[in-house]
Amino acid sequence: MSREMMAELAGLWDRLDTDEGCRCIVLTGAGDRAFCSGADIGGDLSASEEIARLINRALLKTTTFSKPIVAAVNGDCAGGGVELLLSTDIRIAEPSARFGLPEVKWSIYPFGGATTKLVNQIGYVHAMDLLLTGRLVDARFAQQISLINRISDGQSAVHDALATATRIAANSPDAVQAVKQQISDGIAEYTLTREAMEQRLGDEVRAGRHFAEGVSAFREKRQPDYD
Repeated sequence: MSREMMAELAGLWDRLDTDEGCRCIVLTGAGDRAFCSGADIGGDLSASEEIARLINRALLKTTTFSKPIVAAVNGDCAGGGVELLLSTDIRIAEPSARFGLPEVKWSIYPFGGATTKLVNQIGYVHAMDLLLTGRLVDARFAQQISLINRISDGQSAVHDALATATRIAANSPDAVQAVKQQISDGIAEYTLTREAMEQRLGDEVRAGRHFAEGVSAFREKRQPDYD
């Protein structure tokens, strides 16, 4: 996800939020290789307050969204991809999908909300496992820890997600959006209270002595050396 893509995604949420003809959204990745591999580490990694606001809206980190979002995870989902996934309400994955938050491996702070949302959604020990090891886990494990609802069986994840979205859209939009608002507002309020610390910690990691080595190792496709 480049900064340009983030801006496009933020604008899309704004348009769909006010579209009365939209009752439910299906979010998936283009092609068949990945759902989302996260931030463009080869690009701009600065995180000013202005950039933070853009990321927050693109990933629905600290702002609420009125319409339910069903994720169809059609491949690898990593880093910022997982943080985008955390903004969705129902998650269906292909059997081959993998999930992970590898930021610490590359001396990057997970700035998109994982440190505040993940514990709430899957519990402390599972969140710390993913955040501190940086390992990839398969769809079966992701289902076991409630990171996803289910694995598609027979049909594709997109097919199953569209069927789920159609069922949601047949319900009362007023009632559905009221339920969504009540739950989402509480999560957003908590995340927002941690935003100042999130910004400070991210700045400290980027200014630290390991950051350049981590990013260089990622770009050069080698193991980092933090000795």
